[in-house]
Amino acid sequence: MLAQSQLSSCKSLSVVIPTPCPVLRSATRSILQVSSTSFSMSSVSVVSRCKMSPTMDSKSKQGELSEEGGSSELSPTDMDRFGAVGNAVADASGEVIRKYFRKKFEIVDKDDMSPVTIADQMAEEAMVSIIFHHFPSHAIYGEEKGWRCKDDSADFVWVLDPIDGTKSFITGKPVFGTLIALLYKGKPILGIIDQPILKERWIGMSGRRTKLNGEDISTRSCPILSHAYLYTTSPHLFTEEAEKAFARVRDKVKMPLYGCDCYAYALLASGFADLVIESGLKPYDFLALVPVIEGAGGTITDWSGNPLMWKASSSAVASSFNVVAAGDSDNHQQALESLEWQ
Repeated sequence: MLAQSQLSSCKSLSVVIPTPCPVLRSATRSILQVSSTSFSMSSVSVVSRCKMSPTMDSKSKQGELSEEGGSSELSPTDMDRFGAVGNAVADASGEVIRKYFRKKFEIVDKDDMSPVTIADQMAEEAMVSIIFHHFPSHAIYGEEKGWRCKDDSADFVWVLDPIDGTKSFITGKPVFGTLIALLYKGKPILGIIDQPILKERWIGMSGRRTKLNGEDISTRSCPILSHAYLYTTSPHLFTEEAEKAFARVRDKVKMPLYGCDCYAYALLASGFADLVIESGLKPYDFLALVPVIEGAGGTITDWSGNPLMWKASSSAVASSFNVVAAGDSDNHQQALESLEWQ
């Protein structure tokens, strides 16, 4: 838990965030004067220029989902501000990550044997500093440092994964991503998938159309499972029973594909893939994906068809979830039926 003294120091830092990538600069409405992180970084005055997407039709599927998620209590101005800060957070993370990509650095194995690097750690610190500068009452749950807040719980919780796909990052493959989610009472209302090397950013917000670098995107129609292109990060990440369930779907699709981590979900949201099925994901691995997929017209649930939610707190355990995402609701239903998950 972040001590009160640490929280105060976060707010008093004198940092500025790096300039946003060119594709985002042309659309700004919000000027963010942000503090700087504690690590060495060139100080650049920043203006985050990301135009928020128009509100979706209230009769659409995404509109209905957002109201159920409680975001109807929030004003468009609130959502615009969350989106602007989310963009600033992604800008700062990307600035750090680009400095280390395809460079030599120490790789440390965590307790679960997953790798972590200085880029993961410093990118998370950059994001935390900006969030606490703008929203000192919000909580943060990061992959690297867990819960940070002076209180044990909060209505607003930012869930961060600085590098989703660290194995891709350390092997020089630019299909990893930074994941940023904002939860309101346990439900994701803002999600960002940022690929800082390719400079691609997907932004999903409850009740609004998902955008890629400022342009509306949507999933593609694929109502038949046998026509689907299926992604999963690796066939070796499934436990015994989950592997059998995955195989029942894999054997029915047109083409199973591997790799990409969170980038596979971004491709699905953009209409280039049809199905993503994974097992053992932590909340920081999938919560940012929910608004992105749903805002593009897709469906994302656990393997039993339940909505993906997580109530973060100082005592919450980042348990594992099984996730299935589809661009077409018919395809999603057929995948659930084939998984036969109890």
